[in-house]
Amino acid sequence: MKEAQFIWKDGKLVPWAEATTHILTHTLHYGNAVFEGTRAYMTKRGLAIFRLEAHTKRLLDSAKIVCIKSPYTQAQLESAQIELLRANRADYKGNVYIRPIIYLGYGVMGLNHISAPVNAAIAAWEWGAYLGEDGIANGIKVKTSSFVRNPIKAIMGKAKVAANYLNSQMAKHEAISCGCDEALLLDDNGFVAEGSGECFFIVRNGKLITPPYDNTLESITQATTIEIAKDMGIPLEQRRITRDEVYIADEAFFTGTAAEITPIRELDARAIGSGSAGEITKSLQKAYFDVVNGENPKYAHYLTYIDEEK
Repeated sequence: MKEAQFIWKDGKLVPWAEATTHILTHTLHYGNAVFEGTRAYMTKRGLAIFRLEAHTKRLLDSAKIVCIKSPYTQAQLESAQIELLRANRADYKGNVYIRPIIYLGYGVMGLNHISAPVNAAIAAWEWGAYLGEDGIANGIKVKTSSFVRNPIKAIMGKAKVAANYLNSQMAKHEAISCGCDEALLLDDNGFVAEGSGECFFIVRNGKLITPPYDNTLESITQATTIEIAKDMGIPLEQRRITRDEVYIADEAFFTGTAAEITPIRELDARAIGSGSAGEITKSLQKAYFDVVNGENPKYAHYLTYIDEEK
């Protein structure tokens, strides 16, 4: 990880190495914390945060779902992210990943979390392609995981909460141990859900298909991709997908803040389509990067430039 000078913590900018917490912080032991992944892109007009408002709202929605009362409002958290990027601007030469987190701090133990103090922090560091530049260009190898996506009857999947990601971590570890780059998780009914940290699309017969939101996080990048596809006139269907349908798809790709749009060239030792990034995937990928880099004026409202007043 490429460190920056400051982390925003509980309303103040503190040096990166001093942004610490107690070993008995409640979240460390019980996993109840909500977080976001947001990107800022180095555009021609300077560093710009992509969909700041939507990501911050989802952070607060997640907190509400798991009964954490945020000590900060949406406006305060948005301003804090801008403040942090401005303070660290000298450390950033490329695109930046932003990680806001609201967590339960030190003071009480036991499963009843309501009396635990609530802390908030935001870190931001320079980070390139999550699944690698080669993955962005040529596609990745994926394995269907033996772990199913957390079922909605067991845990609240609409919250981006730390505890949910143990399942993703194990799925990712399994995939990498088997020589793949990423995992594809099915839901508890056997239909495709999502990657370990990404949403999923296939292309069949010129139609873009993505699973419904029943067993997935409501992805901001997925919604943006759908919006772009509609603008491009690409037919879209949101429905259940089976694993064997993926095998015979013409194209497949992951989307997410970290993954952006990453083609899938192989699933379970079966080539997807031609075994490389497909034409529709590449056209969506180019359009997406035009949007986040400020090259498409129609989507300018999704960008918050840190050197301009909000």
